[in-house]
Amino acid sequence: MTTLMTVLGIVVFVFGLLFSIAWHEFGHFSTAKMFGVRVPQFMVGFGPTLWSKQKGETEYGIKAVPLGGYIRMIGMFPPGDDGAVRQRSSSPFRAMIEDARAAHYEELQPGDETRMLYTRKPWKRVVVMFAGPFMNLILAVVIFLGVLMTFGVNTQTTTVSSVSKCVIPATAQTEKCPSGAKDSPAKAAGLKPGDKIVAFDGQRIDEWSTLQQKIRDTIGPATITVERDGAKKTLQADLIRNKVAKTDGNGGYVEGETISAGFLGFTPARGIVEQSFPQATERMGTMMVTGVQALVDVPSKVPDLWNAAFADGERKQDSPMGVVGAARVGGEVFSLDIPPEQRVATMLFLVAGFNLSLFLFNMLPLLPLDGGHIAGALWESLRRMVAKVFRKPDPGPFDVARLMPVAYVVAGIFICFTLLVLVADVVNPVRLAG
Repeated sequence: MTTLMTVLGIVVFVFGLLFSIAWHEFGHFSTAKMFGVRVPQFMVGFGPTLWSKQKGETEYGIKAVPLGGYIRMIGMFPPGDDGAVRQRSSSPFRAMIEDARAAHYEELQPGDETRMLYTRKPWKRVVVMFAGPFMNLILAVVIFLGVLMTFGVNTQTTTVSSVSKCVIPATAQTEKCPSGAKDSPAKAAGLKPGDKIVAFDGQRIDEWSTLQQKIRDTIGPATITVERDGAKKTLQADLIRNKVAKTDGNGGYVEGETISAGFLGFTPARGIVEQSFPQATERMGTMMVTGVQALVDVPSKVPDLWNAAFADGERKQDSPMGVVGAARVGGEVFSLDIPPEQRVATMLFLVAGFNLSLFLFNMLPLLPLDGGHIAGALWESLRRMVAKVFRKPDPGPFDVARLMPVAYVVAGIFICFTLLVLVADVVNPVRLAG
């Protein structure tokens, strides 16, 4: 049964991946068509074509390798010095192949002179290239907010799981009470496992992070209102200063770091908690910041990836994952011994995280990524504006093709990194149950 659920999880993730790719390309496709650019091809995947159908002027199809997708647009680059007009693709891999070919005059049709992408104003080209990543961002936001507000998230709550018997610092190597240790303020106040703290010093409490901060800001007497056996009860506590673990601002702890703050002495229970819209948007913002930081940290993680792939190094939980690793995690999600709705929620989170990564990665201002083409269009707009201000001749469209040597280097680095991640995902994968 476990094997069947694992396979099912992988299949579900692959379908989510294919939809995300098609959704991304639809952003490029719809805006290109809106601005009158001819799009001969819309493909999901790479390699041999498994299925395709010609509808109107566009061929739609699915290819064998679900590692990306592309649309072909007429005239993505302006003509070169020889006057040749090339077709380009929104796919970095396909783009490199096409860049090595001669001009495809035979693929141009009568009337294409006015339907080429490079002839559109820079702002329209920015819209076309931004639309793909933006679709991934929309999908990520919708899924994240939907899951957080509907299914909820497994988080620390204001319900008491256990009460500390005595006062010991966070740096203590044992939880046993030493001889002569004072009772914890929570024990002295009569706090019990199962109590749900609903107010602190008369102020309503809904989140663990809020309660945690109020406790740490308080030294001395405080009133704690709890729900116990269906009734509310007010307890009197006398909080003391103690060495406690440093927090990350969201209720979590920073490993190995401590601060001196107010101490009550209990452990919060974990549970599935539905988030309000403000709470969900705040979490979404945190995820965005975390995603950007993870992208910035990728180069520093290469040595650990190498050791995990080719040595006996540990594969860390925050290690970069590729499609294979993510699919494997998707299979593991469906095999977990948790309620079905939580399996679905976790899988949706995985797909949303993939879409968020696609957005952030594609927005890097480097060719052959979408962000590189956006940067080229913005540069063209800027230099045309400067020429107009100083009454100089229009410099014309910026030839992004001149940056293709840089694109080849970037694509080469990306391919090498992808292969490294692939090897690590196969021989030393990231696992949910670390």
